[in-house]
Amino acid sequence: MQVASSTHVIVERSDATAIVTMNRPEKRNALSLELMRELTAAFRAIGEDRSIHAVILRGEGPAFSSGHDLRELLGREPNEYREIFDTCVILMETIVAMPQPVIAEVANIATAAGCQLVATCDLAVASTEATFATPGVRIGLFCSTPMVPLSRAIGRRRALEMLLTGEPVTARTAADWGLVNAVVSPESLHEAALGLARRIGSASRTVVGIGKAAFYAQIDLPQPAAYAYTKETMARNALEEDAQEGIEAFLSKRPPVWGES
Repeated sequence: MQVASSTHVIVERSDATAIVTMNRPEKRNALSLELMRELTAAFRAIGEDRSIHAVILRGEGPAFSSGHDLRELLGREPNEYREIFDTCVILMETIVAMPQPVIAEVANIATAAGCQLVATCDLAVASTEATFATPGVRIGLFCSTPMVPLSRAIGRRRALEMLLTGEPVTARTAADWGLVNAVVSPESLHEAALGLARRIGSASRTVVGIGKAAFYAQIDLPQPAAYAYTKETMARNALEEDAQEGIEAFLSKRPPVWGES
């Protein structure tokens, strides 16, 4: 069931999962200013919808996303370039900040800022036909913003290999390196992403949101600071109605009934 759409973004619903489709197939879903703003608006609206427990991000056509729209990167003034990359960063930060986990469903190529999108999403499932690359170095525009989530996802040396050579890696290599969670056949891809979303959706949306926020808050902290933060998070989490319900249900050997269900 389609629930919303804009010029280049389609938002559909499958039970408690929102499916966000980038719909610029003729431009290989290049991230124009318009597309990035539409994606940001869609994610913000989904983030406020308590009936949605997980999100799938996919691309229509021959590419998940080919990265920035290069036609928008010619002959601009400095502030215009800043606007483009500010808009990109806002999109990435919106994905991280929203309470629902976002799953990238990657059927084919994801390059430059498209690879950045995959690395930014909380989880990713890829087709065996998918490839990933940060080829900016080959056209004189180093993939500096894509390196932020990429280096955090796969580590320094592997990220630098991708960034410095610009060469693509296969889906299998991306899985080995930690960029994607699973690799499946093309015909199984959407169902694999939906299955992952449904497994997430079976938990309390409130608790999943608490956990996602805590994960990103602690991941770059020194261990003592991370423990200091997460012990307070757990103490607050324990006060939630869904925590009390979940513990009681486990002890009573019955399925939990979450507050937002």
